[in-house]
Amino acid sequence: MNTDLKKSASDREKASTFEERERKIAEVRAAISPLPEKLSRFSSDDSISRYLRARNWNVKKATKMLKETLKWRVEYKTNDICWEDVASEADSGKIYRSTSVDKKGRPVLVMRPSCQNSNSVAGQIKYFVYCMENAILNLPPNQEQMVWLVDFWNFSLSNISIKSTKETAYVLQNHYPERLGVAIMYNPPRMFEQFYSVVKPFLEPKTRNKVKFVYADDANSIKIMEEIFNMDQLEPSFGGQSTESFDINKYAQRMKEDDVKKHTFLQRGLGPFASTSSNGLTNVGDDPSEEEDDSDDQCSSLSKTAESPGFPQDSSLSVTNMSLADVGDVKA
Repeated sequence: MNTDLKKSASDREKASTFEERERKIAEVRAAISPLPEKLSRFSSDDSISRYLRARNWNVKKATKMLKETLKWRVEYKTNDICWEDVASEADSGKIYRSTSVDKKGRPVLVMRPSCQNSNSVAGQIKYFVYCMENAILNLPPNQEQMVWLVDFWNFSLSNISIKSTKETAYVLQNHYPERLGVAIMYNPPRMFEQFYSVVKPFLEPKTRNKVKFVYADDANSIKIMEEIFNMDQLEPSFGGQSTESFDINKYAQRMKEDDVKKHTFLQRGLGPFASTSSNGLTNVGDDPSEEEDDSDDQCSSLSKTAESPGFPQDSSLSVTNMSLADVGDVKA
């Protein structure tokens, strides 16, 4: 009898928690409405939930965060960033999406600070945003997060700056909440640990908890890699057995193909860019294969991206007062 009472109480608690979360999602949705059709995906349960989780289910804080992200995405023109805009930042292989995924199917962004090839913080941030958008584009169904794999091969402190690190952390935490699943710091030297102690205060507790330090000569930390990745699919530089390595020509082709795919999704409302209608059904439109595909030259016709990485300016502008009618966006 006591067991039945405990189970009943547990079920009521779960139902109450679910109902409370649904209520908060509805409150945020009401606060950001109305949104243009091409931004309606930001009012989905999944999107709003990420902002609520990032702000510990505080409706007021989550609403403010989401409104600022919408404003930032419109001003920064995130969807307009094409491979041609960032190719010069990318050619060294300092950040790229791996051909492999982790055991959960999450996209893997490989980062090598020693391959830094630019002194432009604005250029670095633009490429970072492009990489984040591309990883989101390639998320599998029912997965919201990605993995960062940071390789400290040949690292020196001249490869990074506090300013660019702060701006990267700001964009990640404020405009891509709950998108990072785990960040692996692979073989960081002692000098980086000192640098990390300086920038750590700029990271929110949830972000800090996702950072894992792994050392190739430490059997215990190597287990972290084996738990997260299929080692036969991982690059040799991370202890894996794959023969894949970064090739700028092959990577450029992949990214150009993804740019076309992104444009098609945004135009037709397909794939990870599909919006959800009020009846809960996905609006996918017509089959794009039935129409002539003129998306190959779309990238060159898009307007150039703003240089500002989106640090707080005047956040008093209401989302509903923006000129968003012609703006498309990916899910947050």
